[in-house]
Formats: sequence, structure tokens, C-alpha cells
Amino acid sequence: MLNEPLRRMLQAMPKAELHIHIEGSLEPELIFEFAQRNGVSLPYASVEALRQAYAFTDLQSFLDIYYAGASVLLTEQDFYDMTAAYLARAGADNVRHTEIFFDPQTHTARGVPFETVVNGIWRACQDSPVSASLIMCFLRHLSEDDALATLEQALPYREKIIGVGLDSSELGHPPEKFARAFERARALGLHLVAHAGEEGPPSYIESALDVLHVERIDHGVRCLDDPALVQRLARERMALTVCPLSNIKLRVFDVMGSHSLRTLLDAGLAATVNSDDPAYFGGYVNDNYLAAFEALPLDASHARQLAVNSFEAAFLAPAQKRAFLDEVERFFAAAA
Repeated sequence: MLNEPLRRMLQAMPKAELHIHIEGSLEPELIFEFAQRNGVSLPYASVEALRQAYAFTDLQSFLDIYYAGASVLLTEQDFYDMTAAYLARAGADNVRHTEIFFDPQTHTARGVPFETVVNGIWRACQDSPVSASLIMCFLRHLSEDDALATLEQALPYREKIIGVGLDSSELGHPPEKFARAFERARALGLHLVAHAGEEGPPSYIESALDVLHVERIDHGVRCLDDPALVQRLARERMALTVCPLSNIKLRVFDVMGSHSLRTLLDAGLAATVNSDDPAYFGGYVNDNYLAAFEALPLDASHARQLAVNSFEAAFLAPAQKRAFLDEVERFFAAAA
């Protein structure tokens, strides 16, 4: 049972969130609001009927409904409102900095201009007190040529994007499929991250590191299947953006009590806690902390380490990173 002081500490501590798909923060209420606003018909009779459809058996069954939900996003105001709603939730969870994933191909394939997507999200970030940056993700079930075309589309908005990532269906789409796209992004000075080792094997983590040259691994929990890889990740201080509730919802682990978060920390890995697609997986970042700490033998020292890891892994200017880390130290000194 999670004791009350630890619960309050987890909720109040300053933290960064580094693995959040903005389209995955789209709550059913907003889906229906945007559908009505834009004249989009939905195959669900009500908000409650849509919520009941959130019964996933694996990553693909989630993605099918995720893309259906995104179909209501048509205008810059839709993207603004969706992002503003997430940032308000993040701020309430004492998230000081967030690096938001967005999937332009999900929208440009429907005829929504790239400009509409990025400007709506970016404008909401500018209007929020939460520090926020954008990472553009390539959909790995599509071709590398499609990813390269998307990267070219992004060039006029380069100053609004700090990095690129790789998401969507992992199995059958190894990171090396996107070697040229990531090399081009690196040449443009963009940060590089990739989903690897969620449903895919440890070898996907290795190729994300060695072929794509990523600076962070999104998920990465399957690394524990390869002891040599675990040692490498610890030695290189390669951050893992772990998403506990997502891992349970998508059956990566059966129950939270069997999640590997404590094992990852004990192995010296730079694990962080994040919400992934919070509208679909049952909780925002504090919900993920609380669920993990409720089920696993984690204490205040782990809370501090996770908070530190989240800022150390962030793509922030050194002075800004130092300021956030100093805030973490002050918080835990006061809580001691």
C-alpha cells in the first residue's frame, strides 16, 4: 500500500515527461467535441461507448482505434485545443518540461496540411507555462521514402521541432528500415529518439543505437532479455522512456507487480516514467508514478532518481537543465 507522504511526494515533485504522443492525449470528450465541430461521424454512439472500446490486446489493436480517434483533428484550432488540454494536465502533475511527440503522417494522409498540425501544437506550447518542445515521429509501418518526404515537409518549420522519433507498429519494422531518414535528420541537427524494445526484441534497441544513432530509447523494457545490452545501456547512460500503464494495457507485462521498472533502476539504467498515450492507457504521468509505486518496492530514493533522470535525459540547454535539477534537489531536501 502506498503511504500518504510518498503519494504526495510523487504528485508534487518536479518532473519532465519525455514520452507523450499528443494524439494519444485526446480524451473521448474532446473526440466527440471535435467531431461535432467538424461534422465528422463516429462509429460510437457516446463518450461511454468509445471508452468501452479501449480494450486492447496488443499494440496493433490499440493503434487501430488510435488512428480512428485522430480522424476528428482537422483544423489548427483542434490541434491547439488538444495540446492545451494535455499541457494543463501536465502542469497539474507538476511537469516542468515535456517533449511532445506528434505524428504528421497520420494527418497529412487525410489531407490535413503539415502547417495546420505543427502550428496548432506549437502555438499551444508557447501559450503554456510548462516548458514544451516538439519531436516529430515517423510512422514505422509506412515506407522510409514516406518518412523522408515528411522530413522535407518539416523543413520550413525546423525552428519549431527539436528532434525526430520512430513510432507505430514495432514488430516487423526494425529501426534500420529508417537509416537514411535518421541520417538526414542528424545532418539537420535534430535530436534522435526511437521506440525500441517494447514488443520488438533487444536487437531492435541495438540497431536503434548503432544504425540510427539515437540519443534516447523509447520504452526499451525488453533490454533485460540481453544482459550485455543492459550493461551497455548503463555504461552509456542511455535513457529509457518507460511507460508503466501503457505496458500493462498493451500486455507487455501482465500486471504492474511484474513490471521491470525497479529492476531497470537496480541495474543502473537511466529509466524515466512517462504516460505514452494517457487518454487510452488510463492515466497521465502522475497516475503512472502512483501505479508503479503502489505495486513495486519503490521508495523516496527511487522517486528522486526518476525525477533526476527525467531532466538529465531531456533535450534542454545546460543552464535550463541545471535550473530544473536544482529545483529537484531543493524539493527532496525540503521533503527529507
